[in-house]
Amino acid sequence: MRDDIARFIDHLTVAGRSPHTLAGYRADLETLTGQLQPKTLAEAQAIDLRKALAQQHARGLGSRSLARRLSAWRQFYQWLQHSGQREDNPASALRAPKRDKLLPKALPVDGAAALLDRIEGDDELDARDRAIFELVYSCGLRLSETVGLNLQDVDFSDQLLRIRGKGGKERLAPIGAEAMRRLQTWLAQRQAAADEPALFTGRHGRRLGGRQIEKRLRDWAIKTGASQHVHPHMLRHSFASHLLQSSGDLRAVQELLGHANLSSTQIYTALDFQHLAKVYDQAHPRARQAPAKPDTDEDS
Repeated sequence: MRDDIARFIDHLTVAGRSPHTLAGYRADLETLTGQLQPKTLAEAQAIDLRKALAQQHARGLGSRSLARRLSAWRQFYQWLQHSGQREDNPASALRAPKRDKLLPKALPVDGAAALLDRIEGDDELDARDRAIFELVYSCGLRLSETVGLNLQDVDFSDQLLRIRGKGGKERLAPIGAEAMRRLQTWLAQRQAAADEPALFTGRHGRRLGGRQIEKRLRDWAIKTGASQHVHPHMLRHSFASHLLQSSGDLRAVQELLGHANLSSTQIYTALDFQHLAKVYDQAHPRARQAPAKPDTDEDS
């Protein structure tokens, strides 16, 4: 069957698949060959492939990798069908396990405060950066929402921010005192073209782009000694997680984030539970109590 694998790879090569894809498919099929022994690839039935998939899952292979391997198997057996070596495709009805749901990464409360407090400098762009990231953290903004903000979206009298979210939906969010103070500092230094409505502008006086914001936060995180890569969406996740930890009000967090469905917000309850579990382990007097030694006194 190794000859069949070689011919299949030749077929994919002619079809223009990348060397990386070819190497991955070859490895996936050779792994399957080892699992099926003494059967060959051509003799395998759906139950054999299902067993091989389950074994790989049990060994810790992630859902993404399993889906890729299953795709390689399907294409191989489809090629065997077209070349007249099989009448069926035993992989056609198989499904990979559901993709692992990755929890959003959030900074701890003190980590978010430490990062923001260290964004300081004499340049007006330093003041702008502090205002941007304080506002993102204060209002739970998406990157696209931050980029799209205009001067008229800030209500200084009521300390509210009008946000245009996904699908053009608008929402209002309160602006925290520190974010408001940093906004006022930035606007006192803001230099923009006369026809530029953007709240945040670059050196040329035009609207700041998302890539620039991402780069500035990455650079600040490195300068301030952050222990992990920090991106703007992490500040949004931190906003949601910290607000939920303090209030426990899932509906309010949903409204502030601009989520259409509560299910999108519920992922933060997992982060909140992780926080509570950690607090419990550290604080509860019996959380980590050592097991009692067995009593050996015969008279007891």
